[in-house]
Amino acid sequence: MKYVGAHISASGGVENAPLNAQAIGANAFAFFTKNQRQWFASAYTAQNIDRFKSRCEEFGFSPDHILPHSSYLINLGNPGEEEVQKSRAAIIDEMKRCEQLGINRLNFHPGSHLNQISVGACLNRIAESINIALEKTTGVTAVIENTAGQGTNLGYTFEQIAQIIDKVEDKSRVGVCLDTAHTLAAGYEIRTREGFEETFRKFDEIIGFHYLRGMHINDSKKELASRVDRHDSLGKGVMNMDLFRFIMNDPRFDNMPLILETPDETRWAEEIQMLYALIK
Repeated sequence: MKYVGAHISASGGVENAPLNAQAIGANAFAFFTKNQRQWFASAYTAQNIDRFKSRCEEFGFSPDHILPHSSYLINLGNPGEEEVQKSRAAIIDEMKRCEQLGINRLNFHPGSHLNQISVGACLNRIAESINIALEKTTGVTAVIENTAGQGTNLGYTFEQIAQIIDKVEDKSRVGVCLDTAHTLAAGYEIRTREGFEETFRKFDEIIGFHYLRGMHINDSKKELASRVDRHDSLGKGVMNMDLFRFIMNDPRFDNMPLILETPDETRWAEEIQMLYALIK
């Protein structure tokens, strides 16, 4: 079964996230565990936590279909010692927030070398950061999102993600989230049946399908191999609906959160229905 939702707002309290997801007809959702553009945030209250859990239960949201997204400020590969420590503290805080809410995964962008260290050194630093975070938390999987490769962002090739995973000590608590727009921008042609099958053959060979913990379902404003991260609404960008039809009819993507991060939130309910309508 497919579980489709969107990255919805948790404004006014984390307990509003399941409420907002239910309002657009979602059966999966993503949200920020705290303000994504600030390093620090107030701790959850007991009421926040209880209401979040009770609303998830009321609306039938399983922890397996909730994929929170970490702050954009975090760079687990930051070359600076003080800076990487700040990012590590932040990811640990977010994973602990997931623990409190009963969520079993946290999605994050791996990191950037900022032209100050080599790609290999940065990938090793990201893996070291993940190991530290896993050591200080329990029950939450660190889900690495592939990137478009914009600027000095790493994680845009399957090989880079595999190198990070290879150095993570607890393989049972590391996973991957593939973003369709990022995948295309990074240079993987996924819009044709042949390209789609070849891309996911490579993914399975280099990383392994058993690591896939969710997907971000986005059209792209930018073309293949542009290395530019610009999402678009479904059917409005350079992709065609065939890609989304492939995903919705492929059992390999069952039972995981398929999350819209498309720019027009007024279309999310419609886009969710569009995706389900593609199922043969």
